[in-house]
Amino acid sequence: MAQDGDDQYPIVIAGAGIGGLTAALALRQEGHEIVLMDKARELSEVGAGLQLSPNACSVLDRLGMLEALEPYACAPENLRIWSGKTGRELGRVRFGAFLKERHGHPFWVIHRADLQHALLERARQTPGITIHLASEVLDLKPSPYEHLACIYQNDEVIGNLNCKALIGADGVWSKVRRIVPKHENAHFSGQVAYRATIPMDGLPARWSRDSGLWLHRDSHLVHYPIRGGRELNIVGLAQEPWKDETWSAKADKEAFLRVFRDWPAEIRNLLRQPESWLKWALCSVDASGPWTHGHVALMGDAAHAMLPYMAQGAAMAIEDAAVLAKHLPKDVENVPAALRAYERERKPRVTRVQGIAFRNAKVFHLTGLQAFARDTVLNLAKPETLAARFDDIYGWEVQA
Repeated sequence: MAQDGDDQYPIVIAGAGIGGLTAALALRQEGHEIVLMDKARELSEVGAGLQLSPNACSVLDRLGMLEALEPYACAPENLRIWSGKTGRELGRVRFGAFLKERHGHPFWVIHRADLQHALLERARQTPGITIHLASEVLDLKPSPYEHLACIYQNDEVIGNLNCKALIGADGVWSKVRRIVPKHENAHFSGQVAYRATIPMDGLPARWSRDSGLWLHRDSHLVHYPIRGGRELNIVGLAQEPWKDETWSAKADKEAFLRVFRDWPAEIRNLLRQPESWLKWALCSVDASGPWTHGHVALMGDAAHAMLPYMAQGAAMAIEDAAVLAKHLPKDVENVPAALRAYERERKPRVTRVQGIAFRNAKVFHLTGLQAFARDTVLNLAKPETLAARFDDIYGWEVQA
């Protein structure tokens, strides 16, 4: 790679998850050379389903990704909300054609691995994007010029790579975040997510048509179809301590089922079907903390990991990528200033969405009179009205 002049240096992205891959494609559209590093030796299937609301799909559309993703996505017509105590339907939120017509892009649910695979294949096919697996950014070396030297490890080899910027897209336990002064580590929320997927064949039709949200005391359940409707994604979330040595682990199925022991029989029967469950400690990173330092910027979970109670974690990372690229055109002259502008634009929105997720965590798990009031509001509200409450989230598009 040529090294004569700052515009010849690449942008290094640490982390080849959804945020990092989207950033690689968006920054490459602006004309930058990209070096994408990930500590994994291979990018294998991780996690389960996620939701791509219209704001995320608007960015993926700009990258030309929607056609590649459509075979793997589902577009539920409704989010149906149920009582995990009585089994009674409490209300509906209109998705599907209503949101697509309202915001110009679909509301999809998809397996995380299918989204990551499609982004990875597009990155591999894009000239100007180089991907290094089994590679991890360790530190930065100061430079008197308008670039920096990124110190990285590939297997057992330590190397230096001159670059114009380092983007930390390396997740909730980000190492790049340590380079940003006054950063805060991730915090365990006191809540755990249990995840599994099962084949849709043999399940009653009710599980395949819509997304579902079930509310109960100190726990709730989410389910929706993925992989073109061939599988059902199930997520059970509960307030409980974390006792495992790692932040994700194989769950004890019987212990998990005891959490839902007083739920309706149809839910208990559904939860018995997966042979195994994985559980994750739900951790967050305060979005109001610092995101940038000189030529370094954080994005996605590294900057603002949030609880999944607004289903916007992936969407916020995808939005980050688009805004980052907007502030880093090919002819950018002052990279630190551009990164600060990216942070200023993104932080108010992400902080607000993170706050909504925190509030939903409380609302979903209400009991007594407070739960009765919540359920009454849901029961009386029109499905379109409930969907329109989030117009400012779902209707977002990157501004030129």
